[in-house]
Amino acid sequence: MSFLAPNEIAKSASNLGEKKGKMSVAKISLPGILAGAYIAFAAVACLTIGSGWVGDWAASGLNKAAGAAAFTVGLILVVVAGAELFTGNNMYVAISFLERRTTLPQLLRNWIAVFIANFIGALIIVAIVYWGGFLFQNGELSAFGAKAVATAQTKMSYDWGAAFLRGIGCNWLVCLAVWMSLGAQDIIGKIFACFFPIFTFVLCGFEHSVANMFFIPTGILAAQGSVDILTFGNFFTANLIPVTLGNIVGGAIFVGMFYYFTYLHAGRKADKSKSDSAAA
Repeated sequence: MSFLAPNEIAKSASNLGEKKGKMSVAKISLPGILAGAYIAFAAVACLTIGSGWVGDWAASGLNKAAGAAAFTVGLILVVVAGAELFTGNNMYVAISFLERRTTLPQLLRNWIAVFIANFIGALIIVAIVYWGGFLFQNGELSAFGAKAVATAQTKMSYDWGAAFLRGIGCNWLVCLAVWMSLGAQDIIGKIFACFFPIFTFVLCGFEHSVANMFFIPTGILAAQGSVDILTFGNFFTANLIPVTLGNIVGGAIFVGMFYYFTYLHAGRKADKSKSDSAAA
């Protein structure tokens, strides 16, 4: 397997970030919808595995590890098949913004448009799961539906600060996966680059805003009003907002900004010094 060095990855990330920042909303929307659907597909796989374990095994580390492994397919599809994912773009466009190759309005346009498109994609899979009979069997809550309710309850049980911090941890790892996959020069390398950081974030219980666009609405529909905390109002205020903000910090600051200052800022200062010397 061949791969780029970290400084080369930083340059590629900045180039891609500039391209993404300049994309129109129309051009962003379709790949954004696809990314939301791909992450939701991975969430379906995660719930399917989780619903098959009973007794003490249901809360075991092995169950969590199996679900975490299944969830990695989401980012693999985004990276290999091609799609626009909000959490990855937090890193990409932030780097190009710091390089002054993308303006603040372009950054905000990209993040907002991709976020909305990802939500649409995730809700398409929610509808498929709901109308496809995943949640109920013979009028009773299925094992899949029960797992969806339990997962949503867990995600809604965190206070605002905890949800925010779990969002930071999540996208720090997600953007490291994106960063390393950018450095890989073949499909196998990209798959391995995606697998381990995503496996780690899910196993650790960190929070991904786009994944929650599937997990929590699905749990709300499965609960059918039987769980007070599971409402769409609570979903937005108690989970999606703090997790999204945490994702932005984890991706834009702990990966984007840190690697910008590590690999790009010094070169930018050197180029400026050379131009100033030439002008003098």
